[in-house]
Amino acid sequence: MDNASAQSLDLSRWREAPRGIGYRRWSIVATGLRQLLRTRFFKFVLSVAWSAGLMIAVAGFVFSQSVADGGWLQDIAVRFGPRTEALFKVLSGLVAMFPDVVVHGVFTLIFWAHSFLGLWLSLLVLTVLVPQLITRDRGSNALIMYLARPLTTADYLLGKLGIIVGVIGLVWTGPLLAGWLVSMLFATDRDFIVYSFAPLLRALVFNGVSLVALAAIALGVSALGRHERTTTVVWMGLWLLLGIIAAPPPAPDWFKRASFTHDLSEVRQEVFKLDAVLTDASAQLPLLDRRFATNLAAAGKKAEPADFNGALVSLGVFVVASSFVFFRKLRPE
Repeated sequence: MDNASAQSLDLSRWREAPRGIGYRRWSIVATGLRQLLRTRFFKFVLSVAWSAGLMIAVAGFVFSQSVADGGWLQDIAVRFGPRTEALFKVLSGLVAMFPDVVVHGVFTLIFWAHSFLGLWLSLLVLTVLVPQLITRDRGSNALIMYLARPLTTADYLLGKLGIIVGVIGLVWTGPLLAGWLVSMLFATDRDFIVYSFAPLLRALVFNGVSLVALAAIALGVSALGRHERTTTVVWMGLWLLLGIIAAPPPAPDWFKRASFTHDLSEVRQEVFKLDAVLTDASAQLPLLDRRFATNLAAAGKKAEPADFNGALVSLGVFVVASSFVFFRKLRPE
């Protein structure tokens, strides 16, 4: 060894404090999220997601302001004459008399509509993320290094899971909560906070169920192969191909359950209870046109979940099978 090499080699004792288990796990999460945030694709998805959160805030603000006494809609109604002013008073009276039906129903519709976009954006981002989770580590034999002590299988699993939680939080959960909070800051009445809270909780429940299912499936698919093309094709097949095949109504229930997107749709209908919202509105709100009330009742009947228990069991099978694949493949090769 020459003198230069001897001088560059530092054999002194390590004096810094150890970072601990949390740091190791957070390093995996932070690295994965930073890699995504550098891409134009993910930045575009984030802009769409947070624009949707802004739309939630705008919708809640417009709704609360439109029925408020002395609000901007009342000023507009006065300008258009007595009939428009009377219509405004009827709408305002309905909200005052039936906030549990009107406010609860409006925010249920808002969060129900947002759940479609949130789920779709999450699936879109996971399509790009799945090959990066475990596939590359298996293909390059990096697991030999990653799973060496002190990094354990649990650290690796929680780190990869944290990446998925962070992604879904950025494109779905975050915009949902931010939109509701901003709309409530400008709410004109306490009833808007009280009766929009239950729909928010239902939206978060569906978000949580989707997170568990998508995280397990994504990790299982990513661990399935050693080549990115293979895992991408499998993911696209489970998401799009089976979803399209299971979409037609004549398809048998057992076949529809093979599509996790169909199963999540059934869970959405059960969690949000849109059928109950529409049925209650048709039955309890007075001064509605009879035909309009009948249409609401029919829409409520159509929105009932057709196979919730079967869909929930199917999602459980997806989670168990994906977890088995993940732990089976998560070992040095």
